[in-house]
Amino acid sequence: MEFSHYSVMLKETIEELKVKSDGIYVDGTLGGGGHAYEVCKRLSDAGHFYGIDQDAAAIAAASQRLSEFGDRVTIIRSNYCEMCKELRDRGVTGVDGIVLDLGVSSYQLDEADRGFTYREDAALDMRMDQRQEKTARDIVNGYSEMDLYRIIRDYGEDKFAKNIAKHIVQARERQPIETTGELVEIIKASIPAKIRMQKGHPAKQTFQAIRIELNRELEVLRDSLDDMIDFLNPGGRLCIITFHSLEDRIVKNAFRKNEHPCTCPPDFPVCVCGKTPKGKVVTRKPILPGEGELEENSRSKSAKLRVFERS
Repeated sequence: MEFSHYSVMLKETIEELKVKSDGIYVDGTLGGGGHAYEVCKRLSDAGHFYGIDQDAAAIAAASQRLSEFGDRVTIIRSNYCEMCKELRDRGVTGVDGIVLDLGVSSYQLDEADRGFTYREDAALDMRMDQRQEKTARDIVNGYSEMDLYRIIRDYGEDKFAKNIAKHIVQARERQPIETTGELVEIIKASIPAKIRMQKGHPAKQTFQAIRIELNRELEVLRDSLDDMIDFLNPGGRLCIITFHSLEDRIVKNAFRKNEHPCTCPPDFPVCVCGKTPKGKVVTRKPILPGEGELEENSRSKSAKLRVFERS
């Protein structure tokens, strides 16, 4: 299957990035190179683009798509949490813009063998980086009932998390759970039929939770934001597209903290902590997809774009 990923809020992201022809830009979640292509189109020979992704299929697809830009482009297989280190290793000390699109690619969702989808039966995998040894199978069969409950409750925000965790543990006591299809049937049996008829696919939230846990998605995001803001040149912008409330909350809070870092008690007449703002939040409210995009791509409906500008 061809690697594909609809570039969510492409127009809005490029507008907010304010690309300078001689600037240095990074896409930390390169995917198929949709956002990257639009950035590269706007760069002169004096500018440079760095694309980072941990997925081999994304690296191959983006390399082909961006090949027309020649030496203006450097593609790196890594997790975006290693962005600043990877760039410093290449002699880069600051950048003018960073993009993160935190959505799972259409390729990853639709390619059954990757184990992300609950709509087809395949091995329980869900690895963003297939060099990683741990898979979704290890979580489903190895985590305690309490830990399964915690991740399904916190990362899947599923009110039936306790029952789903209990049913998973009961099922694996009989035999290991090997495939997405087996897990889907266990989840269905954990949720009342009346509720299953009222909501979307019953396995969606649990699959999301396992994927987030396996790939450390929230931890990576939380631990990377301050470093990325520090790595921006003055006037540089960080544009992040999130797809669920947990990601959005992390981004919103990190942007707010970097704009107002003072930790002094509110009744202090002057700041004595010495912490100064690193920049400003450009988007007081997140930018949402337009009606046209929502009609074209239903997976965009939960997307939110937030932007921070370095001072």
